[in-house]
Amino acid sequence: MANQNDSFIDEVTEDLRRDRLFLFLRRYGWIAILAIVALVGAAAWREWSAARADRDARAFGDAILAAEATEGDGAARAAALSAVATTRPGQTALREVLAANALAEAGNAAEAAQRYDAAAAAAGEDRVMRDLAALKSVLAQGQGMDAAARDAALTALSAPGAPFELIALELKAVALVDAGRDQDAITLIRQIQQKDGLSQAQRRRLAELLITLGVDPEPEPATQTTPDPVRGAEVVPAPAN
Repeated sequence: MANQNDSFIDEVTEDLRRDRLFLFLRRYGWIAILAIVALVGAAAWREWSAARADRDARAFGDAILAAEATEGDGAARAAALSAVATTRPGQTALREVLAANALAEAGNAAEAAQRYDAAAAAAGEDRVMRDLAALKSVLAQGQGMDAAARDAALTALSAPGAPFELIALELKAVALVDAGRDQDAITLIRQIQQKDGLSQAQRRRLAELLITLGVDPEPEPATQTTPDPVRGAEVVPAPAN
């Protein structure tokens, strides 16, 4: 008899549990269903977005390659590159840099510099692309660039940790030589020679520049008194007496 009572109690308990579960599902089951639908929808959206981004990137790359293969001079390639459609700021910046490269090859330094400046503006938060475009703008303008503007640009590009810090510092030294400030150029070159990360080609260029200035090309000991880096980095010509 006891066993029958226990069995009866177990069945009743199981029925109560089942009823409670059904009641819970009727009240809150829609939340679980909604969550599942949301998860599936989000996954599908990510897959679709990734596929679309991949298609856009492939289309952009194909268009760039086709424009680069355009027959004719640099101006023709620049025109073809300018016609390439972009969907992202990074693509716009890259297109402008490539078009500016073509213009520079064609000898159109002024327009090339404008396109480099446009690329720097389009790069936004992409510091590497932004600094690359700004550096190429300085190179394209050469000695024709306003001295104050060049100094401001190179100061920003040569900030510690900047992607092209060492190249910008080298350009500062060259600008100082062009301005007739040989001693300041020597001071800056000595500072550059003590920095880590110099390539062999850059070391060679700096040594050759020192030789043209009549100075020993070998780096001085790192323990020497370091000159004022601000004074040594200025490229604005000193006023004439």
